[in-house]
Amino acid sequence: MENAKLFKWRHLEAAIILLCVRWYLRYALSYRDLKEMMRERGLSIDHTTIFRWVQHYAPELEKRCRPHLKAWNDSWKVDETYIKIKKVWMYLYRAMDSEGNTIEFLLSPTRDAEAAKRFFLKALHATTDSTPQAQQVASPTAPTVPTPTRRTPRVINVDKNAAYPKAIANLKATEVLPQHVELRQLKYLNNLIEQDHRCIKRLTKPGMGFFTFETAWRTVQGFEVMNMIRKGQLQGVAKGDVKEQVILIAKLFGVAG
Repeated sequence: MENAKLFKWRHLEAAIILLCVRWYLRYALSYRDLKEMMRERGLSIDHTTIFRWVQHYAPELEKRCRPHLKAWNDSWKVDETYIKIKKVWMYLYRAMDSEGNTIEFLLSPTRDAEAAKRFFLKALHATTDSTPQAQQVASPTAPTVPTPTRRTPRVINVDKNAAYPKAIANLKATEVLPQHVELRQLKYLNNLIEQDHRCIKRLTKPGMGFFTFETAWRTVQGFEVMNMIRKGQLQGVAKGDVKEQVILIAKLFGVAG
């Protein structure tokens, strides 16, 4: 019933909607590119319609994928990249483990100790076994794989940004972060996450920036979760198995593959 309501009053089939959303979030395409591609299939869809679909279903895709993420290891790499919103650069905080698995992300208008603290709190929250929100949005037709236990970090690798030590010290002082967690400020240790930034930057280029913070955040949620799916971070779906990735997304939304 929940999945039926999700696509209610849409003029096209759910499978077509998910196809457009998935392609936009996975490949470096503009909304007008997708409009032309759908036209080749005999479907007349305006680019603004596809934009509204992405805005609505990208955050929903992230919510539905969260309960099925594999566990990551306790060596974190944290860095930020830049996203342009209405001609102003904003900051996308990202965290990965030493194997290249995305842990968490957060879009922020500022790059300071308070923003870093908010990001670490969000990342630490993701280390819990499961959350009520994740259980609520999980589709009954999705794979019933329990969320594995995720450990708090043993070491956090960051660059020379002075905001990180301040944020970590504050979290330790309030006992949110264990005292034994080591902070390493060595730029070369973050080469892995800096290379992974390219995946997000490549996807944002065709759109030539965003016009509001909200639309940027909703879209980035989709970019990040599709990148996680591509890397094989979801239970039961291997990296590079595109067919199974498509089937999984369809199941998460209760749509026939």
